[in-house]
Amino acid sequence: MTGEKDTHQNPEALTEEQAERMLAGMNEVIRAGEEMRKLRAEMIKLFADFGWTQDRIAQLTDMSQPAVSKQVTKYKMGDPLPPTKLSLDQYDVPWLEGRLWGLAEEISENYDTARCTRYVHAIARGKKRFTPQNVDELRRLVEEDLMLHQAETPSSYRNAYDEISRGLDIPAKVTTTASASVRRALAYQIQRDQLRGDS
Repeated sequence: MTGEKDTHQNPEALTEEQAERMLAGMNEVIRAGEEMRKLRAEMIKLFADFGWTQDRIAQLTDMSQPAVSKQVTKYKMGDPLPPTKLSLDQYDVPWLEGRLWGLAEEISENYDTARCTRYVHAIARGKKRFTPQNVDELRRLVEEDLMLHQAETPSSYRNAYDEISRGLDIPAKVTTTASASVRRALAYQIQRDQLRGDS
């Protein structure tokens, strides 16, 4: 009938719902990429504080030496920060979250049926953030995995989890100079290395 609005969908066009889902996925990737670039910039500052050469940092970060030099110069304009402590026995929340993440990653890689695997992948892709609710959920999944695989899990896994959980239950009021994302990334890697050395 002429004058009536055509209510049929054009089969060659995306619906708004499809476009929304597609763009939401893109936005997650873009956001995660931006956060990773920021984290890398902060890590460059940390590596420079460790005394590493700009050439070595450029090799490790897959950046050009001038780009690294620009980052280092930018950070040197501020006040120097105290040296970063790298031992596991630190109890600020971001550090404990990083340790939990590292433990969960080790469990995920070692046990095909690990329940925390999907959560670990979501964190790595930037789909899950370290909110109190998400950290609680990750703790629950790690606890389940430790119980399910109790017979074959090294005691260092359970010891690490118990220490992390106690710290998260009663977080220490600690002031740190590094950002939360840097603290998490450092603790994540150090925890993984420690577990691999003990297994």
